[in-house]
Amino acid sequence: MANELTGKVVIVTGAGSPVGMGRSMSLSLARAGAKVAMMDIDGKGLDDTEAFVRSNVPDAALKTIVADVTSPEDAERVVATTLSEFGGLHVLINNAGTNQLNVGASSTTFEPFWTVTPAGWARVVAVNFSGPFYMTRAAMPHLLEQKWGRIIGVTTSLDTMIRVSMSPYGPSKAGHEALVATMAQDMEGTGVTANVLVPGGPVNTNLLPPDTHFDRQKLIQPDVMMIPVIWLASEQSDGINGRRFIAYEWDESLPLAERMEKASAPAAWPQLESKAIYPA
Repeated sequence: MANELTGKVVIVTGAGSPVGMGRSMSLSLARAGAKVAMMDIDGKGLDDTEAFVRSNVPDAALKTIVADVTSPEDAERVVATTLSEFGGLHVLINNAGTNQLNVGASSTTFEPFWTVTPAGWARVVAVNFSGPFYMTRAAMPHLLEQKWGRIIGVTTSLDTMIRVSMSPYGPSKAGHEALVATMAQDMEGTGVTANVLVPGGPVNTNLLPPDTHFDRQKLIQPDVMMIPVIWLASEQSDGINGRRFIAYEWDESLPLAERMEKASAPAAWPQLESKAIYPA
C-alpha cells in the first residue's frame, strides 16, 4: 500500500495529540503517498507530529495548520490553505474529539450529566459534533466539483455512546455518527462518500484520564486505524457509502467481501429497524 494514495490530498483533524489516532493515521497516509494537511488547536503537538511523521517518511508532503474545528471560519481557512498548499483536496478525516469540559484541562472527565456545566457541554458538543459539520461543509464545494471525495468520521462504539457518566462525549459522538449517515444519503451519486471508522473499543489515547483503571498495554492501540484508513481513503473504496468500519476487525488477509462482512455495518445502526409511525 506504499503508493496507494499517491496524488491524493488529505486533511486530518485532531492530529496533534502525542498519543492519538490522528498522529497514527497521518503517518499511515504519508507512507501511502498522500499529501497530508494536519490540523489541531495545539501548535506544539502539531510540530511534534510533523517531526514524528518525517522521521518515518523523510520525503513526506506535510502541512501543519493551527486551527479550531469549532470555528466555521477556521474550517474554511483550513480548506483554503490546503488547496493553496497542495493544489487539491480529496479526503477529509474528522478525527478531532474531546471529553475535556474545559479548554486546557489536564484530563478527561466522567461524571453524571447533571453535574456537567452548560459551558462544558457546549465545548464537547462543539468539538465532537459541530466540528465535523463545519469541516465537511467547508470541503464539500471542492469535492462536489471534482466529483470524487471521501469523508471519514471517527466516532465511537455504541456502548460508549450510551454508557453511564459519558455525557456529553457519548451523545456528541452519536450525533456525529448520525450526521455521517445523513451526509452519506445526501451524497449518493455525487462521487463523494461518507463513512465511519472506529477502533472497536477503548483505545490507549489521551481521552482516557491518567488514573484510568484500564491497563493501557492491553487496550487497542492507535495504530489499529492505520491500515483501514488507507483503503477507505483510496479509490479501492469507490461506491462504499454510509458504512461504519471497525478497525480492529479489518483483516487484509481476507477477500474484500469477507472483510466487509466481518468489519462493517451500516452507519448509525439503521438495521435496528426502528420505524416512525405515520397514522392513517
